[in-house]
Amino acid sequence: MNDLYPLKFTPVFKDKIWGGDKIRTSLGLDYGNLPNCGEAWIVSGYDNQQTVVSNGFLKGNELNELVEIYMGDLVGDKVYEDFGNEFPLLIKFLNANSWLSIQVHPDDEFAHKNNIPSGKTEMWYVLEADKGAQLIAGFNQEMTKEKYLEHLNNKTLKEIMNHETVKKGDVFYIPPGRVHALGPGILLAEIQQTSDATFRIYDWDRVDAAGMMRELHTELALGAIDFKHYKKFKTDYKEEVNKTNLLVKSPFFVTNSIILKNALQKNYEELDSFVIYIAVEGKVNLSWNNGNLSLTKGEAVVVPNVIDLVKLTPEGDAKLLEVYVP
Repeated sequence: MNDLYPLKFTPVFKDKIWGGDKIRTSLGLDYGNLPNCGEAWIVSGYDNQQTVVSNGFLKGNELNELVEIYMGDLVGDKVYEDFGNEFPLLIKFLNANSWLSIQVHPDDEFAHKNNIPSGKTEMWYVLEADKGAQLIAGFNQEMTKEKYLEHLNNKTLKEIMNHETVKKGDVFYIPPGRVHALGPGILLAEIQQTSDATFRIYDWDRVDAAGMMRELHTELALGAIDFKHYKKFKTDYKEEVNKTNLLVKSPFFVTNSIILKNALQKNYEELDSFVIYIAVEGKVNLSWNNGNLSLTKGEAVVVPNVIDLVKLTPEGDAKLLEVYVP
């Protein structure tokens, strides 16, 4: 069997009613003739929307096929034990030209009770934001079910939502239960559990080309929402150059940022997981014991668990997000 190596993938592109064009203009990804590309799934083992390898001798294989063949060598022994033949993380780029629906995701327990394979914990890393661009995360006041339903029925939900004006580099952790929505003029990277469990609460009364409104999931959402009011919704973090900087640590993923000015060696001998690098700025050469590849803004690569040592060499200034299962 040939040795495993860092894997690049052909993205899966999604036409969305709220999508824009920055996935092409800012990230250089060609989504063909889609009118509004809202999402690029760049690493996916989700159901029938898996990404396919685009480099090396495994080119043309779907991600979960490789998990089944290589098991712990690809994803890590404990990860394979916990998740089986499904790759556990889904990495996307999102670009909004208008508001996404106000929505909420369930946790694993609530999902399983409702015959949904898994819950959805996610995080957002803002790549670009137009001046004044906003998103919604959580409530802006103490909330009860009754008060929430009153606003939902009166179509005044926006009044009780916490709006955040965002800029490049902002990080938002979206645990299950947190009501949220992405606003226009934002391009971001999303790291999440492999799940499409989304309960749509309010869709701004818009209709599609056929004059139809999208389905709402009012009852399911009610059971999933965390009505607590929190003091802060944006994640604070510090960054140092040529260091690994923690952004988010959750039970499902750890995400770090790495700002590269010089070459950096990374040692993963103690980590029982694959590592995903997402290039968010510039270009990086990634080398390992018997090969190398380049990673440009808008690309991602999955480094298999069997590769313990990698060297990251930037061409000029560059920045990566580093993601793995804890």
